[in-house]
Amino acid sequence: MSSSTLILVAVIFSGGAIFLAFIGLYPKQLMDQASDEAGEGDSVAKTAQKIFIRKLGAAQSRFFSEAYREKMKWKFIAMGDDELTVEEFTVYQEISAVGFALFALVLLNFFEVRLAYSIIVGVLGFLFPYQWLRDQIKRRQKKIVRSFPYALDLLTLSVEAGLDFQAAIKTVIDKAKDGPLTEEFSLMLSEIRMGRTREESLRNMAKRVQIGPVSAFVTNLVQADRMGTSLGKILRIQSVQMRIDRTQYAEKKANEAPVKMLFPLVGCIFPTVFMVLFGPIVYSFMSGGGGV
Repeated sequence: MSSSTLILVAVIFSGGAIFLAFIGLYPKQLMDQASDEAGEGDSVAKTAQKIFIRKLGAAQSRFFSEAYREKMKWKFIAMGDDELTVEEFTVYQEISAVGFALFALVLLNFFEVRLAYSIIVGVLGFLFPYQWLRDQIKRRQKKIVRSFPYALDLLTLSVEAGLDFQAAIKTVIDKAKDGPLTEEFSLMLSEIRMGRTREESLRNMAKRVQIGPVSAFVTNLVQADRMGTSLGKILRIQSVQMRIDRTQYAEKKANEAPVKMLFPLVGCIFPTVFMVLFGPIVYSFMSGGGGV
């Protein structure tokens, strides 16, 4: 048996021993706590998993600076999950790193490749949840950008019809399609009702969402409040400008389409066309026909 196989077997049995030790010693206390914390409709097993992740994260909480915690907190909020903590996210990264490394260890063992490459794969596995987090943020921001023009038009019509700002926001929440934007408007309206100023609630929403159109919307409303400008007029200008921006964005994407289609054409379609056109001629010459 080769040394790489021995290392692989040792890693698998060590992991199995740790898992069996955990199963034998810890689950009774864990499941009891999960049963107490599980809410109505929540699975006890899922709650136990959350508790386990939380305890693993708490054991390494002292390794994170306040600046890093603040940075990651706003990333989690932008993703739409304000309950996730840095410690829990790091545990997910560690689990991903171990999973990727073990998978690479098994795969590389069959091809007799250096085991050091599994460390590189483990590092990629550690970074994978962070990339997933970025993708989730972009996906949520894209949904907000798509639904924002309709919500802004509805808000403009409500204000121009004589409703105050809070009533207009409530109308948008009731009439607009459910999604991240209506959730942000609901949270902003809740903050206003709890006593925060309109400016503070708007800035908090912009800080949570972290996209340009919403930040511009908030800035214009704050300036309108400070200068005493008509809110309906500002919203109408904002709505028209957003439609212009959407039109320009669509034109930009349409102009980029021919360039993006060039690579599939060159790599996939053109070779097939050449094979159909020149294949018979090449075959004729190779078979000694001398021509078609």
